[in-house]
Amino acid sequence: MKRMVWFAAVLGACAKEVPIVEVAGECAAVFDAQVCTWSRMQGQKVIDVGALVPLASIENAPKEAAMTWPPVAAATLPLPTAVQQETGLTHLTVFWEPMGHPPGPYLTPHFDFHFYMVPPGEVAAIDCSDLTKPAALPAGYSLPDQELPPELAKMTGVNSLIGMCVPQMGMHSLLTTELESKDTFRGSLVVGYIRGKPIFVEPMLTRAMLMEQRSFELPVPSIPGASGRYPRTFHAEYDAQQRAYRFVWSGFAAAD
Repeated sequence: MKRMVWFAAVLGACAKEVPIVEVAGECAAVFDAQVCTWSRMQGQKVIDVGALVPLASIENAPKEAAMTWPPVAAATLPLPTAVQQETGLTHLTVFWEPMGHPPGPYLTPHFDFHFYMVPPGEVAAIDCSDLTKPAALPAGYSLPDQELPPELAKMTGVNSLIGMCVPQMGMHSLLTTELESKDTFRGSLVVGYIRGKPIFVEPMLTRAMLMEQRSFELPVPSIPGASGRYPRTFHAEYDAQQRAYRFVWSGFAAAD
């Protein structure tokens, strides 16, 4: 019995010695600076996943941009292969909204960082023809239909966005308290859908908040209907020496 206990202790010690290593993903230019994805692995286990976002990308974002429909991403970056295999996350898209977008609290310059849980090809095929909404939303979230002002209605060919569905993005569920507020938002966690299933988690962050050069966290809700392992926490670490934010997703677990 003592020998078995000793053997188990040795195995346990060896398991604890598996190093945590950082795995580089891909980089893409976003307003003259490189945004890069990464992960931290312990053997085959994903510990953290994220992106390095230089402050220069925020500073250099243009004050104006031609309006296009569907909106065009500033960058699309795949996450490391091991992340795609072991979690529900596949890739990141970065959008810059120089004038913001409806509804009211979001009419301020901000960035959309969509971390998708489906392949890029599936995202590119989203045309908002299937307007099925999810059976259940995260607690405290709403999935509104958004009436469009005349100029946007003319551009898009529709008078309203059902579930705030944007082609090549998906539907956008937002915090009810923000939607009902008359104040401009600062930073929020959006959950995206198509055909009734969750497809992305999105830190939506104002330029003003990012320019403060401070670390922050966003609450990640429990997402009904999510498949695979998705992250339960999000925080952004600001590194003054690198002049960059390190977006960090962690706490990966299967859906409730």
